[in-house]
Amino acid sequence: MTTAASAAGVAASPSVALVETSELFPGLLPFQSWDVLGTADEILVRDADAHPAARHLHLAGLDLVTIEPAALERGDLDLSRPGLPDDRRIAKALVQEAEERRRVVYLLGPDDDRLAGALAGMAAEHDLEIELVFLAQQPAGAELLRLVDVMRRLRDPDDGCPWDLEQDHATLLPYLVEEAYELVEAVEAGDDADLLEELGDVLLQVVFHARIARDRDAFGIDEVARGIADKLVRRHPHVFADGDANSPAEVQANWDRLKDEEKGRAGPFDGVPAAGPGLELLGTLQRKAAKRGLTPPDLDPSVAAVGSAARDSAEGPAEQREAAVGRLLASVVALARELGVDPEAAARAAARQQRARTEAALEHGRDLGADLEALDAPTWASWWAAAEDDGSG
Repeated sequence: MTTAASAAGVAASPSVALVETSELFPGLLPFQSWDVLGTADEILVRDADAHPAARHLHLAGLDLVTIEPAALERGDLDLSRPGLPDDRRIAKALVQEAEERRRVVYLLGPDDDRLAGALAGMAAEHDLEIELVFLAQQPAGAELLRLVDVMRRLRDPDDGCPWDLEQDHATLLPYLVEEAYELVEAVEAGDDADLLEELGDVLLQVVFHARIARDRDAFGIDEVARGIADKLVRRHPHVFADGDANSPAEVQANWDRLKDEEKGRAGPFDGVPAAGPGLELLGTLQRKAAKRGLTPPDLDPSVAAVGSAARDSAEGPAEQREAAVGRLLASVVALARELGVDPEAAARAAARQQRARTEAALEHGRDLGADLEALDAPTWASWWAAAEDDGSG
């Protein structure tokens, strides 16, 4: 509580109680707030129709009263005081109301961020006591509710966005794949600003799909969140129940066992989606096979034999060439798994390395004043070697 009145005059001083509200949780107020609001003769607000908590308070038997426009005249407001002109007008009106009634309760709204400061600037000269009734700290994840509401409005049949209304699960899939890879790139770049943005884009895809499902009366975002939360609890009995797991390997083993039990899976590759990048699919299949001792004997991590076979197939039909390259890639993935390397990450790293070295080699050529249009193979090889010498390789 902040007071500008002297200790001797507190009892007789006019007072204004400012009750904080939340746009995300307009009906969830702590006991202290309900106590102040329930004992108020009137609850004043900037706009009784627009305040987010109006409906909730009305259902609780409390009505909001808009401060009369006549009380909001500029008058002789001192523009050097804290707050914007609207804040100072509201503050002046509250001072006038408090001097007449001795106690005023004002419900803070979305546009009242600076009101407390403006009111404090007038408190001393009016012997005014200001009481601030704060909300409890919002739980983590509160902003997700705003995202859900934004998507609800975008998909509103009458006032929503034509593009958003036109989408369905299938049309959104390319965006989901694109956003997932952009998230991978942000993680690899180690840029938190990009990571924050890309996580939001991926989250949007989840909320978008859930809204589409709700619009067709299938399920909604709450069912999605409840389902994954329940799954995490079930799959972590060592955290939420009396299970036992003392290492990441034991946790993974328990997860796989519980997953197989829940889904009734028996085959080593049950539940592995056929869609997705080929190297990732190979890695998944090999990993699942290795867990059961089912690694194919011909997946030689040395890759030498398979590489030779692929070269021998160079003149064969397309199916034969594809099969040879497929065996070679499978062997490369097996080698990566044996070395503890993510093959997709290795491929992306190699691509980045090649791009950087190519750009460095071309820059080397420009520094020599060479004609890039007339570049021949030996010259390019020398530039490439120079780029490696420069540390670009």
